[in-house]
Amino acid sequence: QAQLVESGGGLVQAGGSLRLSCAASGRTFSTYMGWFRQAPGKERGFVAAIDWSGSSTTYADSVKGRFTISRDNAKNTVDLQMNNLKAEDTAVYYCAANRGPAMSTNRGAYDYWGQGTQVTVSS
Repeated sequence: QAQLVESGGGLVQAGGSLRLSCAASGRTFSTYMGWFRQAPGKERGFVAAIDWSGSSTTYADSVKGRFTISRDNAKNTVDLQMNNLKAEDTAVYYCAANRGPAMSTNRGAYDYWGQGTQVTVSS
């Protein structure tokens, strides 16, 4: 059964850090993995993506320099380290798997999605 399960969300003060983790079942752990987020009343937007080797990553401008995506292929996990969190980072964060031929910031390119984990940053 294809499955992505996120963990690590919670409540943190502005300036703090959180580390999200995504555990993937074998068939969903894809060459390209990504994180997206959705705040109340807004569309789901791109946060970060990573290739199989981990040597190529891309980030939304709003999180560059603060967030780091990484993966452990032996454990089928993808992590998102979030530092210097801001109130505007408050959202539900989703892990996603892209089985296509190229890294993408477009949510339409992703084939599998997790259920999401809530991140709330208090100011």
